[in-house]
Amino acid sequence: MTALLEAQDVTKIFGGGLFDKTRTVALEGFSMAIQRDPATITAVVGESGSGKTTLARLLLGAVSPTQGAILYKGQDLQRLAKSDARAFLTDVQAIFQDPFEVYNPFYRVEHVLTMPIDYLKLAGSREQKWDLVEEALETVGLRPEETLGRYPHQLSGGQRQRVMVARALIIKPSIILADEPVSMIDASLRATVLGSLQRLKEEFGISIVYITHDLATAFQIGDNIIVLYRGSVAEAGGVEGIVQKPSHPYTQLLVGSIPNPNPDHPWKGEDESAFLDRKSEPTACKFVDRCPMAMEKCLRQTPPLYQTEEHRAVACFLYEDSPAIENKEMDSVFKVNGRVK
Repeated sequence: MTALLEAQDVTKIFGGGLFDKTRTVALEGFSMAIQRDPATITAVVGESGSGKTTLARLLLGAVSPTQGAILYKGQDLQRLAKSDARAFLTDVQAIFQDPFEVYNPFYRVEHVLTMPIDYLKLAGSREQKWDLVEEALETVGLRPEETLGRYPHQLSGGQRQRVMVARALIIKPSIILADEPVSMIDASLRATVLGSLQRLKEEFGISIVYITHDLATAFQIGDNIIVLYRGSVAEAGGVEGIVQKPSHPYTQLLVGSIPNPNPDHPWKGEDESAFLDRKSEPTACKFVDRCPMAMEKCLRQTPPLYQTEEHRAVACFLYEDSPAIENKEMDSVFKVNGRVK
């Protein structure tokens, strides 16, 4: 079955041109596929600089890959015909980190809601257009009479972000790419926005790629998870197993950094002894300089993905007794029907 949206062995390198000799590998050899059905929420997590936002921009077609390809219904996203490009805009929508930057402060908030309706010709009449707007707002928990007619600065951050969720819902996409959608709003409002995203999956069959640095929210709404480190996959699979019992040393570090409300269980900081002056080769594991369990071969080789469990793959030589899989096979460890309750 042809995936709706797919990354095939994608590498993105910035720099290295005539005037900028510095090369930054933002994403390397990344593959994943998003099917139209069943709908799932895939969380992509990692610290700053891990390649999360670059992945989102690639999947949206905002930047082109240095190697590999992004495919929409089996066609190269960078070479779509005009009709297919319009279909892509309907199928794939985005929600960004800072909702305020999306708004024009001189327009009332309904402008951002009606614009895609007019552009994509989604309504046959003015009445139908406003019915779509009001229905979408109510779906994300906003009252139209308290939202419409206001300027962006008159809404809270949580309200602005929910308006953007409503905007995506109006178009009825198959996929939403949500890049840090709750990182700039109050903790008290995050649950509301995350609940809206879950509802899009459960009630409307919309798959979501949820990009975040926050493992707690990834665990809250995700079905599957991809842990990125410096542009490469460290661990992937079902979200419960990976967050509750991480295998890769980097994932263990991320989970250990989650604040614990119990004062008898302090945070697990990074082991300073891991920062060693190791003479590694360019082909070494990317995490070797921070890994407290690094072996000699880690200084020379990049580990492949090892499938250690039915719903887990780990890029670490600690698990080399497990069968190795190619990056393009990573989706085989994902849960296709959501969480195991």
